[in-house]
Amino acid sequence: MDLLFLSRRIYLGTEEGFMHGGIIVDSEGIIKKILRSAQEVNSYLYNIESEAVYDFENMVLMPGLIDVNVHINEPGRKDWEGFLNATKAAAAGGFTTIIDRPTNSIPPTTSMAALKAKLCTARGKLYVDVGFWGGLNTKDWSDMPALIAGGVMGLQCTLVESPEPVGKEYPPITKEQLETVLQKVDDGILIAVHAEQPLDIPIKANEEEPKCYESFLRTRPAEMEVKAVRTIAELALKHKRKNFHLLNLSANEVLPIIKDCKSKGAKLTAETCPHYLSLAAEDVEDCRTEFKTHPPIRARSNQAPLWEAVKSGVIDIIASDHSPATPGPKCLTYGRTRGNFLNAWPGISSLQLGLSVMWTHCEKHGLGMQHLYKTMCENPAILCGLENSKGKIIEGYDADFCIWDPDAEFHVNADMLFSTNKATPYMNQRLRGMVHATVVRGLHVYQQNEGFGQPLGRIVLRKNVKKVVKFS
Repeated sequence: MDLLFLSRRIYLGTEEGFMHGGIIVDSEGIIKKILRSAQEVNSYLYNIESEAVYDFENMVLMPGLIDVNVHINEPGRKDWEGFLNATKAAAAGGFTTIIDRPTNSIPPTTSMAALKAKLCTARGKLYVDVGFWGGLNTKDWSDMPALIAGGVMGLQCTLVESPEPVGKEYPPITKEQLETVLQKVDDGILIAVHAEQPLDIPIKANEEEPKCYESFLRTRPAEMEVKAVRTIAELALKHKRKNFHLLNLSANEVLPIIKDCKSKGAKLTAETCPHYLSLAAEDVEDCRTEFKTHPPIRARSNQAPLWEAVKSGVIDIIASDHSPATPGPKCLTYGRTRGNFLNAWPGISSLQLGLSVMWTHCEKHGLGMQHLYKTMCENPAILCGLENSKGKIIEGYDADFCIWDPDAEFHVNADMLFSTNKATPYMNQRLRGMVHATVVRGLHVYQQNEGFGQPLGRIVLRKNVKKVVKFS
């Protein structure tokens, strides 16, 4: 029997403004029909009996959010972040699909065996749908065809060395190695890049002030991002039939390069994170290592151009780069190592708060519901090849919904966070926009006052072409 979801403010994503109506969902969790007026709803209720009617009154009901940049470190580092808590945090934040990065688990997702380990570990622990990036393994290309055929969203790499303990497990790739990959992969395969590249002459940290944020910030200037983005832009223009995605950009200096590359016909997309749009280096106090990430949070003057790029479409996607760690690696335990920015793991815990952080700052930068929808629903679905089932409210699509109150405000505190590790730079901030419920394929996986349902999320795999790579 069908389900009926009602709201006075349904945001379909395919039309401007809100719709006062309803959405009929069949027993398989697929959108069956959209009722576009209160009159249609009344007629339906009078003539047809539904198994259940969910009336969200004046709450916004929009497509479920999609985060394409989440570090779920299981297997191997479940104490950093595991599938159960990561997907709970996602559901509480209105996300119905998240895509796992390949880097921090043991082993990293650079082979079919590693992907199978991820799949086996994840089953039965998912509150939302989860997909996976594959990692480019610089030591052995031979398993890439199987990894792609196995359904990863794309291949992800970094141009700069990662900190230990991940650095040895997931080494950086050179421009020459990436060129080799591009000559062998099928045109439909997506290559995603952490866009920082080492400088010819690295800038040394101020080791005399390790607990000062500036001591770390100076070591990763905007020039590292500019260098990397230029490298990828050159490759994108040379290989115009390949797809490239730039992960978690922080520096506004890269925006003209991206805009120019797109204007010349390259298949290039770009993403930034809520923390680069809302947090400023000037506000990072000594020892607050929960603010440390790669690339770093930059000066407040950096933010306005990023917001304008989101508004204009130069930046296509907003994603969290959610990468929590235990207090030890984050240098948050008491003792001599506490607050050492030079040694702390670079990662921000924020998956649950992305929608609220964005909405809190949107209005003053001239952005609205359509920009949230575009960057956090539609474009992520397209990037991952899910545009025929997710990211919109259309007949035949998965009934994935985020139901939220854009006017409600709340203070961030540890008790409300579901991530394994609670330390976040947003602690004690007052945010606007509260998630009321999250629905995945017609099933309530989260309700604000009732908690979580059953972990009924699924693994989503990308349907890739059969003959994708020709490695010798």
